[in-house]
Amino acid sequence: MSWVLGVDSGGSGVRFALGAVEPDGSVTAVSSAHSAEPVRTGAAGIDPEQFLARLLPAARTLLAEAGTRARHEGLSAVAIGAAGMATLGDGLRAELPAALERSLGVRRLALAADAVTAYAGALGQRPGAVVAAGTGLIALGTAPEGWRRADGWGHLLGDCGSGAWIGRAGLEAALRAHDGRRGGSAALLSGMETFFGPASALPGLLYPRSDRPAVLASFAPEVARVASGDPVARSILAQAAEHIADAATAVCPPSGECEVALTGGLFKIGEPLLAPVRAELSARLPHAAVVTAATDPLGGALFIAAALATGSLRLPTEPRLLNVSTEQYR
Repeated sequence: MSWVLGVDSGGSGVRFALGAVEPDGSVTAVSSAHSAEPVRTGAAGIDPEQFLARLLPAARTLLAEAGTRARHEGLSAVAIGAAGMATLGDGLRAELPAALERSLGVRRLALAADAVTAYAGALGQRPGAVVAAGTGLIALGTAPEGWRRADGWGHLLGDCGSGAWIGRAGLEAALRAHDGRRGGSAALLSGMETFFGPASALPGLLYPRSDRPAVLASFAPEVARVASGDPVARSILAQAAEHIADAATAVCPPSGECEVALTGGLFKIGEPLLAPVRAELSARLPHAAVVTAATDPLGGALFIAAALATGSLRLPTEPRLLNVSTEQYR
């Protein structure tokens, strides 16, 4: 048995899981920890010093809690999935390999975009496509040449069909009803006023916020709630389903057996969204099977760490999406 650490860093904080890897390569989560405050991101990207200040104590605590053997043997591998890793992870890629080897003796490290850990959690190393949707949305698929990515461009430029996209569309329909313009929804206007107060207050509540995408996404469940009796809300979810299918189609292998997994908090709003998504995927990707994600991105990080520890990692490695280091830095 060996010990590995999986890390999932995002807007809601940092989660850690210690896993025990069996001789057959399977991994079981032994214990976990959570830091509720997100790691700071600045002009230079994700702050590596603050990241290490969270990671090192958590790793030592989890090893100590696992017992004498784990504390003595240490970690065979670490896999870190982080939101923004692809574009904001240069500091982590530059500093974490040497720092973790120095502090924890770790010589096998994977630094991954959160979409990659979502893929590994959903499908393991099987070929296919994963749509990870929460506040934002990104699709990732495998191909002979490496990863295929679609969307994930943020709420101003993309993330089409995401929680933020649905919430913004719902609020726009509410404001149309408030103004007396076409395309408005009285049901969504009522929901907006319950959530946010009078329409006149909404711009002041929304525009100054640094977490605007999350605020927009908070209204998506209300769109789903009223959809059965409101054609405008139902149309918004149908359009979201089209966008989700667009992203999946862009990254899914065009032929042969293929699995498509849907993962992320957005899909917890249930059948009002899932039913049109399944219909769109069936029409657009008849050769693909829609499957339930096996586990979440933290489980995906553990899976990658275990595969790295056992030398069985077959997922495509790319500098910004999945960066793997097995060098010694002493």
